[in-house]
Formats: sequence, C-alpha cells, structure tokens
Amino acid sequence: MKVGVVSSVSLDHATPAGCYAKVASRGQMYDICLQLSASGFDYFGGGGLEQSGRKEGQEDARNVAKKNGYTVVTTAAAFKALKPGAGKVLAVNATLQDSNAMPYEMDRASDDLDLAAYTRKGIELLEGPQGFFMMVEGGKIDWACHANDGAASIKDTLAFETAVSEAVAFAAKHPADTLIVVTGDHETGGMSIGFSGTKYSTFFEKIGPQEGSFTAFNMSFFDAYKKTHTKQNADLEEVLPVVEQYFGLKWAELNDVEKETLQRAFTRSMGGEVERAAQEDVYLVYGGYEPFTTALTHVLNQRAGIGWTTYSHTGVPVITFAQGAGQDAFGGYYDNTDIFFKLAAAMRLAVPAKTSSK
Repeated sequence: MKVGVVSSVSLDHATPAGCYAKVASRGQMYDICLQLSASGFDYFGGGGLEQSGRKEGQEDARNVAKKNGYTVVTTAAAFKALKPGAGKVLAVNATLQDSNAMPYEMDRASDDLDLAAYTRKGIELLEGPQGFFMMVEGGKIDWACHANDGAASIKDTLAFETAVSEAVAFAAKHPADTLIVVTGDHETGGMSIGFSGTKYSTFFEKIGPQEGSFTAFNMSFFDAYKKTHTKQNADLEEVLPVVEQYFGLKWAELNDVEKETLQRAFTRSMGGEVERAAQEDVYLVYGGYEPFTTALTHVLNQRAGIGWTTYSHTGVPVITFAQGAGQDAFGGYYDNTDIFFKLAAAMRLAVPAKTSSK
C-alpha cells in the first residue's frame, strides 16, 4: 500500500513521527526528519520540519528529502499542480506560524491551504489498485487546549471535521474496502461546557467575535509591545483597542473582577510586581503561557460558559469513531494501543499477538 502522513503541526512532531520514526526521544526532531526521508512513504503534507537537535554543519532536512527522491513543494500553486504519478512528495504549507506548524484555522488567510486540502490531495495522489493508508492529524486542537483558547480549539476542530469529510466522500465511492477511524491520543485542558460563574447558562456567541488565536495576538502584537515598553511605561489602556479587535472584549462591559484579573495579568506580563497578598503560583494560573493573553482567553471563555481544569493532558476518555470495512471492531472500551491491532486486523496484516504489560 502507498502511505501518507498529514498534520497541521510540524511533520517531525510526535504523532506524525510515530508513523515512520523510532528514536529515544521525541525531541530528536532532526534524527526524526532523516528517518522521514528514509521511510520511502509516498506523501507527507501540512506543517514544516522543526528539525530540533540539528547541529551546525548538518544539512537541512528538506535537502536530504530531495536527495532521497522527494519532490518538495512549498507554495499553494505547486501543491495544486501535483498530479497522480508525481512520485514521493513532501508538501510544506506556504504559511507557517509557530514551531513550523500551519496557522490556526482562525488565523488562516482565505487563499491559504487548509487541512482538508492536504487530505484531499493525499487521496488523489495515493489512490490506486493497491490501496493506501493515510494518517491525518489536527494537531493544533491540542495546542489550543493547552493554552485554554476555546475559540482556536473549536475552529480547528471544525477544520478537522472538514478534513474527515474528504475521507467520508472517498469512502462513499469505495464502501466495501475503505475504513475510516477517527480518534484522539488524549484529552487536553479539561475543557467543559459549564462554568460556575454562569451557573446553568451558556453564551457561546460570546466567543464568536474572537478573530485571532492567542498565538496570533502574541506574534502580531503583544510580543512587539513588550519589546518596546517597560513595566514603567506600559499602559493597559494602550492595548485595549487591539484586545477588542482580537477577542471582542470591551473594557466598559467587563465587571470589576474581570478588570482586576486582566490588570494583574498585564502587570505580570510586563515584568511588574503585584502586591504580596495577590501573589499566585504562576504555572497554576497561567500554565507557562503569556499571562495577559491567557487571562484574556479565560475571561472570554468564562463569559461564554466554558471552563478549563488544566493546561496539561487529562485522563478523560476519548471517543473512537469508525466507519466502513471492519468498523464493528472499534466499539466498546479498550486501551489506546489496541487500535494498532484492530487496524492491522482490518488490513489483514500479520503482526505479533498483543502481550500483557503486567
């Protein structure tokens, strides 16, 4: 079978790398990239290559891929021109945002490619009588949940749904021998519908006005503001118009608690001290993210009735959906590693039997 790997994060990140690489640590991204080039897989698409761990004098992994027979495309025009028979392809999105990942869906320009485009192209290039396997990851859903950015998470989930619809459309044409499995490797953030401050009510329309992700706000505005201002001359009022532009939060409509939360976070972001009685555990409150930006997403999410429990992964069970040939094997509750054996059985591959971990 032909094989494709697609992700909205860098293609040497953990989930895509798990399809083709074996290293001691997920942080060995340059070594992972070399294994990408040596994999012989037919199609890689989406994010770029982070290449962490690359040492001075080591060749750029894209050039290594070219030497290994990959056609490397980095523009939308070149991507759209790819046709079946193009050979091995490494398609890197023209616009990369943070850590060589595709932009969050809400930050994506209208003429830029989305996850569905990379899925659709993968089907086009991989389809053939021998069949194909393709892994598609909406990796920035996780990143948005780590940062507790509800709007970014929701919109990337909707973008992932659109990518899944490409697989569903293909399956409709080949129902007897196509299997689609959709799952998550874990839950992140403990996102829930129901915030104590709104009791039984939710107001999802309140996150609608958010026009940019937490990353876009930082990269396009707040990072530069911090470089040009000190704790002595920083003024919250100066940034409020941009806050309204990105998050739809109007200062005059906030209550006193929300205003105090934002003022304290702004002071901390700018390197200022807060009164001793108001000292917080920085990780507990901000999770290692930009305090002011994190406070903005928290205030907005809480006003909508969305709550978070952590900036990390949780033990909440994730759902696995399956449609098509072999779908019945994916019902019930099971360990996530069982998915490997279920997929192998569906593809009629001989693999060693699962052994007990005890």
